[in-house]
Amino acid sequence: MRSKTHALLLSAAAMAAASLLAATPVAHAQGAASSAARQSDFIVAVVNSEPITNQEVQRRIVRVTQQIQQQGGRVPPQAELARQVLESLIVERAQLQLARELGIRADEASIDQGEQNVARQNQVDVAELRRRLARDGMTPAQFRNEIRDQILLTRVRDRELESRVKVSDADVEQYLREHATAPSAAPSELNLAQVLVAVPENATPQQVAERQARAQDVLRRARAGEDFAALARAYSDAPEASAGGALGLRTADRYPDLFLEATAAVPTGGISEPVRSGAGFHVLKVIEKRQAGPAQTIAQQHARHILLRVGPQLTEAAARERLATMKRRIEAGQADFAALARASSQDGSAAEGGDLGWSSPGQFVPEFEDVLDSLQPGQLSDPLVSRFGVHLIQLIERRQYKLSPREQREMARSMVRESRMDEAYRSWLQEVRARAYVEMRDAPQ
Repeated sequence: MRSKTHALLLSAAAMAAASLLAATPVAHAQGAASSAARQSDFIVAVVNSEPITNQEVQRRIVRVTQQIQQQGGRVPPQAELARQVLESLIVERAQLQLARELGIRADEASIDQGEQNVARQNQVDVAELRRRLARDGMTPAQFRNEIRDQILLTRVRDRELESRVKVSDADVEQYLREHATAPSAAPSELNLAQVLVAVPENATPQQVAERQARAQDVLRRARAGEDFAALARAYSDAPEASAGGALGLRTADRYPDLFLEATAAVPTGGISEPVRSGAGFHVLKVIEKRQAGPAQTIAQQHARHILLRVGPQLTEAAARERLATMKRRIEAGQADFAALARASSQDGSAAEGGDLGWSSPGQFVPEFEDVLDSLQPGQLSDPLVSRFGVHLIQLIERRQYKLSPREQREMARSMVRESRMDEAYRSWLQEVRARAYVEMRDAPQ
């Protein structure tokens, strides 16, 4: 169970909820546009014989537009935004088809849990969440379908990426050597944004020159004072274009070396010269740089769990019900958590009463860690599903902990792994898109 990928369970669904729950006139104005689009629905693309409709594109455009406006950004021209949204839907559809081919499923209980998680993140109950979604034009069935899709996307990504990334002892040693000799001014965390001008495989010299000129034009306009996020939304071919090109605050090791080298001498707020990768030309803006603190301490959590593995003899729904019953008995004082774990848990921790010891950030899979992070000491979770089965978790306590040399090595291993997972994810997305047969029909309207 000790692995982590870059993806967070239901993160996209949570973003959707955050956008939809914002009480702004944008939702109603865009809702009118969406209503008009529904009156003339048609197929805009086919992905491996599965259609994407104009209505789907328009619904996603509404949401992306809301997010951009709520963040104070400038919405790209309609045709450009529609192109970006359609490409995003094509890649998602190809991933969902792969998930089905691999037999990956999300049952109703998992979707219930996802809906509850989104409600909790927005500090409302499920009934209120549904009322707010209905106010902005989304039915509970539509939202639950989106949660189902996000669960499937997370599970197929986890499955496909897990075997692609290996970190050797030599990799860890190299990481530690590089950081031991790095100047103290080197940032430990970076927040970058990018505009990616993609270069097709087997591009001609003329195509490469044209893409490079486009990247140089973006750089010129950004340095002249145009809003970088707006330029990213209008011109970037990267998946995060609709978010203004923001890649997010992350440790420096989770960025490609190419990005680190390009921004090493760029101050906060500055913009790099275009740099070439296998994907194309990148124009990078430094949003924030953070320096490492003197004390290498981390927040740790001490937890225990009961794990029931799903299989022919035990369905996911039955496992959830068994754990829900255990939770009620523990909370009523009728049973002891450790005793139930020793008797029922199918994890190696069962002999220790389910005790997982002290864990560091990133030690567990995201869906497990997200729930653990939300608990207060002594609190029990609802049953939750991970790739390993169904869990009942109890947080025992938290602490700030100074890492030993051995633990620093393990932390280094995790950092190298996370960096490679990001790279592997981007490569995998390109592979999924390349394998898909895509037939473009009428342009979205």
